[in-house]
Amino acid sequence: MPRATQAVALVPHPATPGAAALSILVQVARDPATLSVRYVLAGDLERLSIPPRAAPTRRDGLWRHTCFELFVGAPGLPAYQEFNFSPSGEWAAYRFSGYREGAEPLDCGAPAIDRRQDARELTLDAAVACLAGGALRLGLSAVVEDEDGGLSYWALRHAGARPDFHDARSFALEVDEVRH
Repeated sequence: MPRATQAVALVPHPATPGAAALSILVQVARDPATLSVRYVLAGDLERLSIPPRAAPTRRDGLWRHTCFELFVGAPGLPAYQEFNFSPSGEWAAYRFSGYREGAEPLDCGAPAIDRRQDARELTLDAAVACLAGGALRLGLSAVVEDEDGGLSYWALRHAGARPDFHDARSFALEVDEVRH
């Protein structure tokens, strides 16, 4: 059973505010084997470009459209992992040795992704199981594409003048180790 869920709100980067009527909430839960995230995008979804459902396959470049992202690092270490979850069901996972260095596909199997949507809310649940033990630092983020193709960049914390989800200063949520 996962520990208590932590809930946080993402904020748009000031340089790419996007639709003011949107909100993105994220819930995170961890058990010994899995990290689960729930992204809830709320607002006028008809003004957004949301990818249609597709086969749950690995695909690069998901961040070019509406996509939810999870960055996972260990406190004090430069290496981190990046997970991309598209509302289509497609996904990507990468391992980095340091800030944008040594990128390679992370071979950990497909994450479990579930999507529910109505006129005002899109909920995406994702669970990943290829994490090291110990405390984790998480960067939670999203790219939201509007109906005209404009992108807004949302994160728990923005560290610079330009959106950069890879900046370790934006890995702002700490999740403790869970023991059996």
